Amino acid sequence: MLKGLDNRLTADVLYALRAMGHGDTLVIADTNFPADSIARQTVLGELLRMDNLTCAQAVEAVLSVLPLDTFVDDFAGRMEVVGHPSQIEPVQAEVQIAIDAAEGRPRPMIGIERFEFYDRAKEAYAVIQTGERRFYGCFIFRKGVIAPDAGTV
Repeated sequence: MLKGLDNRLTADVLYALRAMGHGDTLVIADTNFPADSIARQTVLGELLRMDNLTCAQAVEAVLSVLPLDTFVDDFAGRMEVVGHPSQIEPVQAEVQIAIDAAEGRPRPMIGIERFEFYDRAKEAYAVIQTGERRFYGCFIFRKGVIAPDAGTV
């Protein structure tokens, strides 16, 4: 255990989050997502797991250390429900609450069509698969920056 870190974050997840740079993307997905095959095509090249967590729990833990990009509209995206792109599933609403809490203000996710989501996921830095069993628990997050301390040049 380390002080100040969410104990749901594994060493492998922390390594990947630290290694990511500004603009890199991270997939957090449910248990039905083709996570292993897609993760093999990412920068990291291997699947990360947070098996005993829901998507919202995993997102809450990840966003405790990962800043979201403030320069783009696609800082966070959800997989759209097939045939109903504007429909928000309960798992997606829970993740939106976690995003808003981490950001300190409402910042709505964008919707991403299912096959476009798969394509974007293949270009991600890493994929984390959770134990989430509800459908449409698939999200992409874009890493932002941490500003220098006040008074630092």
